[in-house]
Amino acid sequence: MALLDRAIVKLLPAVPRPVVQRLSSRYIAGPTLDDAVRVVRRLNAKGKVATVDVLGEEITNADEARAIAGQYHDALARFDEEQLDATVSVKLTALGLELDLDLCRENLEAVVVDAAARGRFVRVDMEDSSTTDRTLALYRELRGAGHTNIGVVLQAYLRRTLRDIPGLENVRICKGIYIESPEVAFRDYDAVRESFVVCLEALVAQGSYVAIATHDEYLIGEALRVVSEARLAPDRYEFQMLLGVRPDRADELVAAGHKLRVYVPYGTHWYEYSVRRLQENPKIAGYVARDVAGVVLRR
Repeated sequence: MALLDRAIVKLLPAVPRPVVQRLSSRYIAGPTLDDAVRVVRRLNAKGKVATVDVLGEEITNADEARAIAGQYHDALARFDEEQLDATVSVKLTALGLELDLDLCRENLEAVVVDAAARGRFVRVDMEDSSTTDRTLALYRELRGAGHTNIGVVLQAYLRRTLRDIPGLENVRICKGIYIESPEVAFRDYDAVRESFVVCLEALVAQGSYVAIATHDEYLIGEALRVVSEARLAPDRYEFQMLLGVRPDRADELVAAGHKLRVYVPYGTHWYEYSVRRLQENPKIAGYVARDVAGVVLRR
């Protein structure tokens, strides 16, 4: 099936944008904040919470970075107006990390301060391994300055992740999506799974709040075991899933009493986001294609 996945990815540049938009519409709220609000309202009605991401990673100047930060401020204000149960997730490259560290820090801190004033939380996403040190440094800097409404992400497939855990207070743990060298990341599927479980156990053992981000049924089962054995209170962990991926399983987790947060991306950069994500992880392309084919066949 891996050959089919890679074949799908190679065909992506030839696929018309409307088709890509149709394929990705289930996984992206839409181009506007109104779209994100509509999706979050629907999720809240089903007992789920959300974290909203403004798409736009490869910005080229400071004005673009400030504009994306401004969209986060707008989103936070709308959450209050609409009384939505939602937080935000930010990518530091969108806030200027590759342009100027001070610019990125300024944009990030402004969003964190705004969120804190509204009683809301900011998750700093993790990107490829070239950004890991700077991302963790900024997270620790802001936490050290007293900003407790900020968390970070760790990727289980990176070989360094277990060493990065000590002292991190609030962590989303996921497998990881970016293509990395074998020296940097585990390539074996079972090794990534094993690292995920080991890292989750280490986070729980040190008392971190853990956001368990996975659609892998094996890892969901292992996470439920870890949570149960540690007797974690419901306010010490949550599960997280991507918009449009395994919603039925998400419903089951909510029905069982677990907090479930859905990652809701939106923005005008939907095409670049969709193609990049599919190219970075051919397996996702296969999932999407088979999912769409299944819908067509059922109809």
